[in-house]
Amino acid sequence: MAAKKILMLVGDYVEDYEVMVPFQALQMIGHTVHAVCPDKTAGQTVRTAIHDFEGDQTYSEKPGHLFALNHDFANVQAADYDALLVPGGRAPEYLRLNEAVLQLVRDFDLAGKPIAAVCHGAQLLAAAGILEGRECSAYPACAPEVRLAGGTYMDIPVTQGHVQGNLATAPAWPAHPNWLAGFLTLLGTAITL
Repeated sequence: MAAKKILMLVGDYVEDYEVMVPFQALQMIGHTVHAVCPDKTAGQTVRTAIHDFEGDQTYSEKPGHLFALNHDFANVQAADYDALLVPGGRAPEYLRLNEAVLQLVRDFDLAGKPIAAVCHGAQLLAAAGILEGRECSAYPACAPEVRLAGGTYMDIPVTQGHVQGNLATAPAWPAHPNWLAGFLTLLGTAITL
């Protein structure tokens, strides 16, 4: 298996499991993951939020951890990476206001590189204008944004992921096993036991 270089876009109040689990799991199998945030540098941190499903009308939110960035946002270019990963949480709602972030998403997509987005990560895909005529799963509250961006919202179980073309998407962190497996397939990563 050839190791891949993956860019992860994060910001304050990124969902805890959606940043920690992929960051660690992808490194565990040999990939390099650069976690970056606009206006922050390697060694700085972002706060995470823990979103849970406890029977309310929507998820609950609790304080999470500090997540350390390991690369500088100012130095990233899509050409230097094999894939992009966008965790959910509250970060995508304001990261999508940053034109440099949106251009990065567009650059990855134009190059046909794998893009993984979970939960509210679809907000970045929609704002970048890459969902026209495509299928995308996301947290159900993001369904209107997927549709308004010209995409088809895939209403799938919270434990499932969806892959179409270069996109691997999922509703929320309970889908990690399925969603990350789909992303690994797009990366050409084969794990044998």
